[in-house]
Amino acid sequence: MDSTGVPASVWLLTVLLLTVMVAVDLGLHVRRPHCPTLRESAIWSAGYVGIALVFGLAVLAYAGPASAAAFYAGYVTEKALSVDNLFVFLVIVAAFRVPREHQQKVLLYGVVLALVVRTGFIFLGVALIERFSWTFYVFGLALLLTAGKSLRPPAKTSSSRPDAATHTPRTARWARRLLPDMAEYDGERLVTRRLGRWQVTPLLAVLVAIGATDLLFALDSIPAIFGLTQNVYIVFTATAFSLLGLRQLYFLLDGLLERLAYLAYGLAAILGFIGIKLMLHALHENTVPFINDGQPVPVHEVGTGTSLLVILGILTVTVVASLTSRRARSLGALATAERQVRAYLDPAYTKDPAERERLLEQIRAQAGIVRSTPSGARALDRASDELHAVLSDTVSRP
Repeated sequence: MDSTGVPASVWLLTVLLLTVMVAVDLGLHVRRPHCPTLRESAIWSAGYVGIALVFGLAVLAYAGPASAAAFYAGYVTEKALSVDNLFVFLVIVAAFRVPREHQQKVLLYGVVLALVVRTGFIFLGVALIERFSWTFYVFGLALLLTAGKSLRPPAKTSSSRPDAATHTPRTARWARRLLPDMAEYDGERLVTRRLGRWQVTPLLAVLVAIGATDLLFALDSIPAIFGLTQNVYIVFTATAFSLLGLRQLYFLLDGLLERLAYLAYGLAAILGFIGIKLMLHALHENTVPFINDGQPVPVHEVGTGTSLLVILGILTVTVVASLTSRRARSLGALATAERQVRAYLDPAYTKDPAERERLLEQIRAQAGIVRSTPSGARALDRASDELHAVLSDTVSRP
């Protein structure tokens, strides 16, 4: 499937499909503020993944196995990178104390904003690639540097992830400085009138922080997918389908994110692999004068099918290792429990009694997991007074 040969009608139908998906999500799912259940999030997540899989089959029928493999490889890669992005979104939501009932709509707006930002980056990347062949060297080097940075030892906290209470993302701090005069939350309003004047609400600051965060994430994700295919249609659709459904995945993985202790290492391996693949492609298409006198270098390139298998293999090993490591499981559960305790004790978090009861049950369940290993039990002993208070029922229930 040559991207220049994709009919305008196909582009139009694709954009229409994506628009309908967002409209259905906004009109049927998040129109009424509520706390999503695990079952609800699982059904919607499965639906979005199913649509992406069917779309890949349509690509297979229309353009052949090579294009379909490129779409699936791009989709899986972008989805995996999005899971890591979810943790930062979680920290931003916690930093601004977004009420649980309104988190869905905030994340949906963030996803739409991310789709707009990444679409701009995609067409910018296409323009650079078509004009400057050395762009592949830049993309490859950027991914290798990001992979190396991801392998640095994490900050010393109770888990391999930063703590939401003490590690506010720079984008959230920047949003607070940009919008210093904020009112309290006023339902789903982005601006509200207080004391005779208009003021922004924290929801607007959250959107600014999420948008700025995704701008930074795009610097990694867009070069990564260009390392798998340079077909602009495949790049766009794989990116779009990976972002849609990200909101449901956020609630589905809530309580599990901290337990993916080795995810950063798996993503580093994927980015490193794609970075090397980009470098090989750059050498194969070389026109840089000081490399082989400006002539292409005869190197072996990794096929798209092989790339898909490598990416799936790395993700499988990463997830299995994270979920089966008793130490990572217990320390991740402690980090989840600490985060959930802060939400449980925050009266602005939710007014839904069922959601508060769900949180309390999860806190107790996480504590049981923590006690399963000696290191986890010792860490639990040193945990916050608030966690111990909730576990011993010394904090009155609402």
